[in-house]
Amino acid sequence: MLRRLSELPLLVLLMGITALSMWLPAAHALILRDHDTARAFFYSGVILLILTGMIGIATVNQRARNPARANLTALVAAYGVLPVMMALPFVQALPDTSWSNAWLEMISSFTTTGATLYPPDRLPDSIHLWRAQVGWMGGFFILVAAVAILAPMTLGGIEVMSGRVPGRGAEGLSQITETADPARRVAQQAAAILPVYAGVTIALWVALLMAGQPNLMALIHAMSTISTSGISATGGLPVEGPTFFAELAIFAAFFLAVTRRLWPDSFSYDPDTRITHDFELRMALVLLAVIPLLLFLRHWLAATEGTQMVEDNLLSGLRALWGAVFTTLSFLTTTGFTSADWVTARNWSGLETPGLVLAGLAIFGGGIATTAGGVKLLRVYALFRHGERELERLIHPHSVGGSGQSARRLRREGAYLAWIFFMLFALSIAILVAALALAGIDFETALILTLGALTTTGPLTSVATTVPIDLALLPAAAKAILGVAMVIGRLELLAILVLLAPDSWRN
Repeated sequence: MLRRLSELPLLVLLMGITALSMWLPAAHALILRDHDTARAFFYSGVILLILTGMIGIATVNQRARNPARANLTALVAAYGVLPVMMALPFVQALPDTSWSNAWLEMISSFTTTGATLYPPDRLPDSIHLWRAQVGWMGGFFILVAAVAILAPMTLGGIEVMSGRVPGRGAEGLSQITETADPARRVAQQAAAILPVYAGVTIALWVALLMAGQPNLMALIHAMSTISTSGISATGGLPVEGPTFFAELAIFAAFFLAVTRRLWPDSFSYDPDTRITHDFELRMALVLLAVIPLLLFLRHWLAATEGTQMVEDNLLSGLRALWGAVFTTLSFLTTTGFTSADWVTARNWSGLETPGLVLAGLAIFGGGIATTAGGVKLLRVYALFRHGERELERLIHPHSVGGSGQSARRLRREGAYLAWIFFMLFALSIAILVAALALAGIDFETALILTLGALTTTGPLTSVATTVPIDLALLPAAAKAILGVAMVIGRLELLAILVLLAPDSWRN
């Protein structure tokens, strides 16, 4: 039976998993005696499972001539097909919504963007659970795809370390190419990551329960943290009561989105390098030291100019420092949660949220082969090292760059490919902002929406502006553009361009 299932196309398997996953919120709604919601999820799952079975029977004997490209095609197609399936129970359980809103909500969740069109009190608890579950599955999916599908084709940031042309494959990556069959590679990677991914989620859930969060809210926040989706059933993390220990547990989990080395069987071009020498982790720690200090001084100087007492400022200042540290790492990992002490610091100093700083952190992004979005820290590091080397050559033109072959490759070919990606990212921002402007959106709103979508940091739309952006009021054309932008931000434009390149058609 399992052997026959493994012969199905990847997209068909994903459709079947999506249909089966709808029974979890159905069971949750049944326990809560919300029978309308339970029926919507259960019947949707049954109908879609039957449809998937029919498609599976029709495609079980089909064999792709190029399995690697077929899996890449399935990866792109999954973001077109699965959100439509996921929107079916959403529409059935919430009959006063539209398909376009439900589709955008699901594609936002599945790409781990986390932007929402609905106020929290409008949705039943089971639908909130479904949103978080979709985001959690989307995070797991991209973790598996990054190593099993993108890495063998030198995509997703791997090209920066290997120095090879994206889409051409990378010889010598023994950890990835040990298993030649792409389907088997996907299955092995999923089997390796799922226990850890689920185990860390459960551990964080228990930690949040011990910190005093309600059961369902703790589960949703745990799933949203591990997947970096930033989805919440309350509009964000709690801002009242004892919040420090809950935020501390979430803060520790953020580091899973900083470096790929914390995940089992994750790709590493230098497997013998210690985690303390990890480029991405070191850059994240530098940003975590510098940015919160600047934000803290910004609030502190504004507060000391007021009439508050120094003693009050000292205690509030320490809370503001923690709020800045937590929020910095949250947006660096493209999760988008804000600390309760961040809100306190804003009220204490009277200053607005520095939206440009948060947007910049989201653009930096997290580690490659993680659930985080953005440009990725490794590309930023490669550009930094290249710039450092060029400045050194200005002073000593005949100097020889050292640090080994890997470091030289990172400074040369890696930096070149990182610059190409950065230019594609900037070009995507310009095109999408122009498209949203043509759809009737003003420039500032269009820029925040574009950055939030391309970096998969949906909470930017409510944090980076003075007045939160109501996505439900956007025109249909703007919603379609945002959906496409979220897919581009999640998959990265290089992967889509490789799929469309004429060289790959010959295979």
